[in-house]
Formats: sequence, structure tokens, C-alpha cells
Amino acid sequence: MPSFDIVSRIDMQEVDNAVNITTKTILTRYDFRGSKTEISLDKKEKKVQVTTEDDMKMRAIQDTLIENLVKRKVDRRCLDPKKSEPAAYGLIKREIAIKDGVDSDNARAIVKLIKDKKLKVQAAMQDNQVRVTGKSIDELQTVIQLLRGGDIPIPLQFVNMQSR
Repeated sequence: MPSFDIVSRIDMQEVDNAVNITTKTILTRYDFRGSKTEISLDKKEKKVQVTTEDDMKMRAIQDTLIENLVKRKVDRRCLDPKKSEPAAYGLIKREIAIKDGVDSDNARAIVKLIKDKKLKVQAAMQDNQVRVTGKSIDELQTVIQLLRGGDIPIPLQFVNMQSR
């Protein structure tokens, strides 16, 4: 039976490149000259740490980071910014988590969306992905079109298409 997997994968190298470009941009901007601003990426934890002096600079950094991510073809829906909190010496810091993989809530929403359309396919949740199987490739392509037009809060990729 034909099948494919629905996944949400983020290229961490592209995220690293976007963070580095954002850092270089901040160093050249006049409004950041002399400020104590820092941006770093923790690849293992998949978090971007931003520390700066005020909310205006925090928004500017976040907007620049999103702009650089979009230029590098990383979907902005993968970012999960946390609330700003005070840091040492009057600075504020914000942690931006990078969501990778299809979590159980989104997997349930995807399966429900597919089942509500009453297509002749089966959707099953697996670790960080959803496997969809059906009798014809046309049905699977209909599911892909449905999900591309759907309101899913994470970026989706469709991989491992097999037409046995």
C-alpha cells in the first residue's frame, strides 16, 4: 500500500547561519552601538538566547532574526519565543525555543483533520511523525493538498513517499 510520512524538521545549520548573520547585522547597526547585546544558539537544546538592554532592541533583534530565517528558507512557525525576563545589570533576556518534530497535540490535530474529510486513508501517529497509508497515490496527494491548505501551527514536510 502506498504511504508517506508527515514530519516537521528544521535545518539547524540554517538556523545557526541566521543567528550569525543577525549578530553581524547588530554589530553594524548604529542604534546598537555601545549596547550590551548578545545573541547565541544552543544547538543541543535548540534554543536561541537573546540578551539586551530594552524591549525596543529586543523586538529589533527578533525581527532581524525572523527576517534572516525566512531568507534562509526556515519557516518562522518553528520559533516559540518565551516571555522576556530580567537579567543581571539591568539587562533583559529572552529565550526563543526552536520546535522540531510533530508533537502529540499537532499529530492528533493532523489525524483528526484527515479523518474529518472521510478519505480512504489511514493516519497513524508515530514518534515525531504521522504515517499516512492508502490504496491509491491520488488519495495521498489529496491529503497532502489538504494539509498544505490547513491551519497547522508548525511547518510540515512530506517524506518517504512509497508506492508499493
